[in-house]
Amino acid sequence: MKNKKISITGIAIICAFVIWTFLVKNIDVKAIGPKDSYVGFALLNGFFHNLIGVNMDLYVLTDWLGLVPVCFMFGFAMLGFFQLLKRKNLFKVDKDILMLGGFYIIIAAVYLFFENFIINYRPVLIDGILEASYPSSTTLLIMCIMPTSAIQFKRRIKNVRLKKTSLWLISIFTVFMVTARLISGVHWLTDIIGGLLLSIGLVSIYYSIINLKR
Repeated sequence: MKNKKISITGIAIICAFVIWTFLVKNIDVKAIGPKDSYVGFALLNGFFHNLIGVNMDLYVLTDWLGLVPVCFMFGFAMLGFFQLLKRKNLFKVDKDILMLGGFYIIIAAVYLFFENFIINYRPVLIDGILEASYPSSTTLLIMCIMPTSAIQFKRRIKNVRLKKTSLWLISIFTVFMVTARLISGVHWLTDIIGGLLLSIGLVSIYYSIINLKR
């Protein structure tokens, strides 16, 4: 019953993301971005951006720290690969690892989609270039990879102290990265909200799927 509720919640949050995206694309759209680029929720986004300003040091830091979830992805990919080599059958690889691989593919597909179907551009130029900003790809990466990694650690680490320490470190890192990305000023507020909604929805669905018939 609990698993079903999580699944329904995840689907509802994905629907909320779709609605939010539609609103960002169509409500209060004004040319407040660099090179007169158009941004939805212009009053809200403009106010928040002017309030926090831009901190390029935080932007660079969060960009580099974005390699951390990439390393986690690589690590779980290697786990699945070694299981495949040892068991010599794709369907004998742990189902939650196979699902995690599919989850990573979905994240990549979402990223590519929004790089081509542009909702808005960043509030700052990066190396003099307008870059797609919605949803925040760093927020999406962090909020998808770190929670799913925490789920894996919780299932696989037997040592209680090591498990708790790992989960705490992941939680702290995740909160820091999303907060730092928000106050760095390289995204509009609506970009961060969009990234959070999509990530929470996807992770909820992943969690509910891997716990089916467990």
